[in-house]
Amino acid sequence: MGFEDFSNKTNLDEIDLQIIKILSQDGRASFAHMAKTLGGSPGMIRQRFNRLVKEGLLQIAAITNPMLMGFTTMAQIGVKVQVNRLQEITDQIASFDEVIYLVLISGSYDLFVEVACRDKRHLLEFLTNKLYSVEGVEEAETFIYLRIDKEIYTWAGNVRDGEVV
Repeated sequence: MGFEDFSNKTNLDEIDLQIIKILSQDGRASFAHMAKTLGGSPGMIRQRFNRLVKEGLLQIAAITNPMLMGFTTMAQIGVKVQVNRLQEITDQIASFDEVIYLVLISGSYDLFVEVACRDKRHLLEFLTNKLYSVEGVEEAETFIYLRIDKEIYTWAGNVRDGEVV
């Protein structure tokens, strides 16, 4: 994987932003529907869509609910690591099936790791047999989710005058 540099913002025009907005509201919107809404051709919308996907600005994915799929124990884990081995450690943790989100952060921890486990026993197995066995993991604090009150996947920024604000 490797550390990403997101300092170079891709230029998006108003049509690109509107495509993203439409798809964030309905990921199944057709190119024909978007073309009619935006005043272009389906081919032009398809080309822009393909460019947005290729450049990593847009992903279309089925979003599952782990809890409804039998993974009833979800947790956020703050992890302190040997920072001179950060990339190696994040690559190894990212490879675990239970890990659904992994971010490098500033603050008291170096990483936040979100996991989905079948139950508390599975979480314990993950912690003891996987996470704590990663060389360079120095400390971890686990926060078990009691309830999820908000979870959205429709963020598309606030679009104003061709800019995401």
